[in-house]
Amino acid sequence: QVQLVESGGGLVQAGGSLRLLCAAFGRAFSNLNIGWFRQAPGKEREFVAVISRTASTTTYTDPVKGRFTISRDNAKNTVYLQMNSPKPEDTAVYYCAADEAFSPSRRGTTYDYWGQGTQVTVSS
Repeated sequence: QVQLVESGGGLVQAGGSLRLLCAAFGRAFSNLNIGWFRQAPGKEREFVAVISRTASTTTYTDPVKGRFTISRDNAKNTVYLQMNSPKPEDTAVYYCAADEAFSPSRRGTTYDYWGQGTQVTVSS
């Protein structure tokens, strides 16, 4: 079993920066791929970024490429999502998720464990 706890959300101005954290408890963190997803009001959940268990692979959805950076510190059992130059369209509840698949995935159905989410609101 894995418990994921997100933090770091809040209100940020467009063009500012924000860092989200995902802390994991339970299974060996280094065995987990960790993904970030988001869901805006009235929209479906969508993939944002994923990092493999060794951090050798990172993948981003096109709208955030060059602005967001996913990273991890296995010693601290934590994954980070650095959000630079956020835009109002980035406003959503952000969730981190974990799975033990061989390769990191963009598909939410792949993930076995989810956090409770953290709200990010970007003002224009």
